[in-house]
Amino acid sequence: MIKSIDIHDLKVGMYIHDLNCDWASHPFFRQRFLLKSDEEIAKIVEAGIHEVYIDTEKGLDVRHARTADEVKDTLQQQMIEIVSSKPAPVITLSFAEEVGRAAQIKNQAHALVRTVMQDVRLGRAVELEQVDPMIESITESVLSNSGALMTLLRIKNKDDYTFLHSVSVGTLMIAFCRSVGMDKESIRLAGLGGILHDTGKALVPDEILNKPGRLTEDEFDIIRKHPQDGYDILCRTPDIAAIPLDITLHHHERIDGSGYPYKMPGDQISTMAKMAAIVDVYDAITADRCYHKGMSPTDALRKIFEWSKYHFDPALVQAFMRCVGIYPVGTLVMLESGKLGVVIEQHPTNLLTPKVKTMFSSKSNTHIKPEIVDLSRPLGFGGGDKILRHEAPEKWGINPLRFM
Repeated sequence: MIKSIDIHDLKVGMYIHDLNCDWASHPFFRQRFLLKSDEEIAKIVEAGIHEVYIDTEKGLDVRHARTADEVKDTLQQQMIEIVSSKPAPVITLSFAEEVGRAAQIKNQAHALVRTVMQDVRLGRAVELEQVDPMIESITESVLSNSGALMTLLRIKNKDDYTFLHSVSVGTLMIAFCRSVGMDKESIRLAGLGGILHDTGKALVPDEILNKPGRLTEDEFDIIRKHPQDGYDILCRTPDIAAIPLDITLHHHERIDGSGYPYKMPGDQISTMAKMAAIVDVYDAITADRCYHKGMSPTDALRKIFEWSKYHFDPALVQAFMRCVGIYPVGTLVMLESGKLGVVIEQHPTNLLTPKVKTMFSSKSNTHIKPEIVDLSRPLGFGGGDKILRHEAPEKWGINPLRFM
């Protein structure tokens, strides 16, 4: 049985099933292992981990601990209550109408970030006049239909990851800041900070940045220098504003003081940096890497919500969940009817009742004629169904983008 326990309950002889943190936050080569020494427990504590999941069939038990399913069910219900309390983002164009422009922006932004990183490696300054027009284009796409670009940006390969991650963080920061009502200039600067937040990684050797496995302690130390390196690089950029600098330097800080580079407590971290921390981890843990299988957006939101007790600002995490929705556009979902469908559009006032395009019956295990179901409507009026859960596309051999 898998259980969630506080690290103060850890004992030698327990089997760690999941360290319960994003992959870049712990110094262990494996997520699952038998605890063999007090030194290993101390290492977990030092990594800023507060709760872990243990496998009681492979190691010692904690009788009073909650099971993983109990934790998951509680978090899921809390998330549903949170996203039900505020309207979804306004959409002016459908996914189909916006996806063409979004695909073009993705490619252009990817090329731009690659150029910026190459320039930095050659000792050249970042040229803001190249980046600002891209921020404007991303903002226009987000204002029309944020789901289009964000859905396309979830598709990354290992060679493009570093560059597309920066584009994703910039896009998500623009959508996030817009959803909480920030002014136009703040949104622009947040997007700029997102695009440039990993500039310091240009100084990290490729063999570390693209290593197909866990990093050593020394390699972790090199990676942890990138916020300061990026900040130092951007400080040499003419007319750079305070917000992009702040995001670049502090996006790996955590409110419990366990982050880096300065282990700042939450009351010393700006709102923008706290938002960037959430966005950065969300995009990182949803991406497939050669050593890390990406989570679905729904699972990623639940993990960030779980971690918000210690690492993230809980109010901002809740705002981010309302921004992207528990079932973002492009998510494959199982309906009560047994049909599988892809979320194609959020409802303007209820994130739990999006429009879904169904195309497969799990009961008959066959493809069916695609049909758009508006979950906000009653039976007989194009609706009458309900989302049970999200599903892994690879489990069913379905490519959601084919049905968008």
